[in-house]
Amino acid sequence: MQWWSVGVVLMMASSAGPALAVPTPWAGRLKQKGSPGWPPPQRVTVRDPSVPNVVLVVSDSFDGRLTFHPGNQTVALPFINFMKKHAMWSGLFTHLTESWNNFKGLDQNYTTWMDLLQKSGYHTQKFGKLDYTSGHHSISNRVEAWTRDVDFLLHQEGRPMVNLIPDKTKARIMEEDWQNTDKATSWLRKEAINITQPFVLYLGLNLPHPYPSPYTGENFGSSTFQTSPYWLKKVFYEAIKIPKWSPLSEMHPVDYYSSYTKNCTGQFTKKEIRDIRAFYYAMCAETDAMLGEIILTLYQLNLLQKTVVIFTSDHGELAMDHRQFYKMSMYEASSHVPLLIMGPGIKANLHVPDLVSLVDIYPTLLDIAGVPLHQNLSGYSLVPLSSEASSNNSKSTRPHPSWILSEFHGCNVNASTYMLRIDKWKYIAYSDGASSPPQLFDLSSDPDELTNIATRFPEITHSLDQKLRSIINYPVVSASVHQYNKKQFISWKDSLGQNYTKVIANLRWHQDWLKEPIKYESAINQWLKTNTNL
Repeated sequence: MQWWSVGVVLMMASSAGPALAVPTPWAGRLKQKGSPGWPPPQRVTVRDPSVPNVVLVVSDSFDGRLTFHPGNQTVALPFINFMKKHAMWSGLFTHLTESWNNFKGLDQNYTTWMDLLQKSGYHTQKFGKLDYTSGHHSISNRVEAWTRDVDFLLHQEGRPMVNLIPDKTKARIMEEDWQNTDKATSWLRKEAINITQPFVLYLGLNLPHPYPSPYTGENFGSSTFQTSPYWLKKVFYEAIKIPKWSPLSEMHPVDYYSSYTKNCTGQFTKKEIRDIRAFYYAMCAETDAMLGEIILTLYQLNLLQKTVVIFTSDHGELAMDHRQFYKMSMYEASSHVPLLIMGPGIKANLHVPDLVSLVDIYPTLLDIAGVPLHQNLSGYSLVPLSSEASSNNSKSTRPHPSWILSEFHGCNVNASTYMLRIDKWKYIAYSDGASSPPQLFDLSSDPDELTNIATRFPEITHSLDQKLRSIINYPVVSASVHQYNKKQFISWKDSLGQNYTKVIANLRWHQDWLKEPIKYESAINQWLKTNTNL
């Protein structure tokens, strides 16, 4: 999981109300004995109905445009659509928590929103991915992030590929996610129904993130989009859009670096691109089914009408947009993630077009639970935007600003990246603001973000840059990340002693490195000598 969710932009996809007519995705599942919809709704322990339960389902790499754009014709997502019709951890920006990359997450003792809900009387339960703390990623991930602004180009990833599971009836492809989903539904059935206090349930999913790559063999390093015919049937191939690419010579220098390190600068056929996108959409359909199991279980237990359900994702997936896969980008496919909310007190069938951020999840959850909001949070409660009683239900008096900030400091990008969204404008600044040119996109006329108009509209570019600097002194933050990376690299290098040369040569980039090892070691040595005051 790329932990930059505390700065990722999203649009509020929809909200939902407590209407409990039998939802369309469950048709035929609630009547037949022995089916997943059996048994019928159960009686549960009575408690204060004014304090809702909360269920938060967070997927990995879900493109929010699949839920935000009306009339998505690419893939069937019945439970996400159900939420639309009826319908993060720190609450601080990355530069405040200094969670610079996948390896450096939050401090182990950091007080999260779940900690605060537990202190306020909620019973809390977590299943699945929880990598907001540090130390869970590979040495390659760490070194690639630390050395991102070294003056060299190395393939950090294998070429993206697809893998079809031949079993036409196989629905459980991502076994680990299904196991965690089963644990969550089992907990709801066996424990949650007997809890007299309100509960908060968190389920973290790996899907639809591409599968990790093998470390040996022909496909070394290749991230895999994997599914079965069962899920591919949910995808409408004719509706899949082949994204337009800029010529390599015209790519923004940071984009070129990202595309190169992701091994995407070579030739791809239209079939390859379409297959990668189709398999990704199929993985989204499998994710939707997991969300559906949670919603269905809540319905069967008569808990749905007293539970706020939230679905979101830590980031999106480029799926060959802009000649890239994965994330680490401020383009819409990567930065626009889903946010769907339904439950008691939430307006039904409402699409809120306001720009909001994942930092807003923290205060929103506290607001829903009636927990007082502290003022040092980066985010804002979304309850005033989504509740039936509007601000009357909210303890927040802070109106949401018109702008959204997103920032990224990890691997596959050779400069700290900052995005400011205001209305139709997307402004992206890099590093110190001078060493790499900024980008400006008008999403109303250029939704595919193919034309950088920063130099065409200098007044707007300057104005947005000044606004960004008023929110975050990004040149100073970039310098801090640069110094952190060098310090961490030196510490790691010193810890290896005489083994350093062998270890660094055999990280994921070994196929490039071993061709000219002296050249790359020299580049690192030069980088360490430049502007280093440690």
